[in-house]
Amino acid sequence: MKITVVAIGIGIVVTLAITAALSVQLENSQDEIRVGYFPNIGHAIPIVGLEKGFFSQNLPDVQIKTRVFDSGPQAIEALFANSIDIAYVGPGPAVNGFLKSDSNNIRILAGAASGGASFIVHPDSHINSVDDFEGKRIAAPQIANSQDVSLRTYLKENGLETAERGGSVYVLNVANPEIYTLFIKGDIDGAWIPEPWATIFVEKLNGKRLFFEEDLWPEKRFSSVLLIARADYVEKNDSIIQKWLESHQETVEWINLNNEETGIIYNDFLNNELGTTLSESVLKESFSNIEITSDPIPKSIEIFAKRSYDLGYLGRNGYDLSGIYYYNQTLGTKHMEMISHYD
Repeated sequence: MKITVVAIGIGIVVTLAITAALSVQLENSQDEIRVGYFPNIGHAIPIVGLEKGFFSQNLPDVQIKTRVFDSGPQAIEALFANSIDIAYVGPGPAVNGFLKSDSNNIRILAGAASGGASFIVHPDSHINSVDDFEGKRIAAPQIANSQDVSLRTYLKENGLETAERGGSVYVLNVANPEIYTLFIKGDIDGAWIPEPWATIFVEKLNGKRLFFEEDLWPEKRFSSVLLIARADYVEKNDSIIQKWLESHQETVEWINLNNEETGIIYNDFLNNELGTTLSESVLKESFSNIEITSDPIPKSIEIFAKRSYDLGYLGRNGYDLSGIYYYNQTLGTKHMEMISHYD
């Protein structure tokens, strides 16, 4: 329910500044939650949960507003600007946002996906292994996002440097649709990208999947999408967050039992949001390459933090992740199991 307040008083002039202040307060009241997410397979929880009505059924008196972003850093900026309240983002931006926000005003609420990113090479790139990377042009989404962190770390671990650091590998940070265009034109040799883009590049553009990112991780699992929120919103709206988390987990369980319908819902979302759809084969392959889970896989978040720090994304004065996890007292053990770890 949206409330509009009009104050009228004889001889009193209500200034625009006061009106604006009231508007801001009302827009951030307890009866509203603004959520950001991406049009990627790894963001199936908000896409499917909203379409199936899991969130609205649990929050009947709350207005749910949505915004679609292309990268984590964009969503983090929106959180900083107080234009959204919660977001589904990768671990790189989540850690970056926590450490760079005022008073560490970001909390990890739960996991949302594991895996779902791959390194795809152009058919004319002559790349068969990391030994062939020198002099190549490689793309990843926005700088400091999770795929960018993974790409640059992989290069360093294999003794390679980016061109801006005096090395021979050219890294281009552009949005996924632009990476698609560059790949078609042959202007890049490879790309570190999430699903469904990775499978699209393989099935539609004759790209070769050099490796799945999870193959580089311990136990072949890493957090690729997290549910995060502004701490100030959480503190004022704990009951809303509790209901959102319940719906989040309900959606996880439904998706893992209804793969075919999940694909249909995701395709309908793409058609409505972007005016395009995916083939059945791309949908099936993309979803098979990712795990939809509420487990944030905390150890992988710690690794992402160290990698981001080593790349200079977190400054040079050290970092501390204490307090990054939110714990809901009402959900108790259920939430502990959901997040696997909290501090």
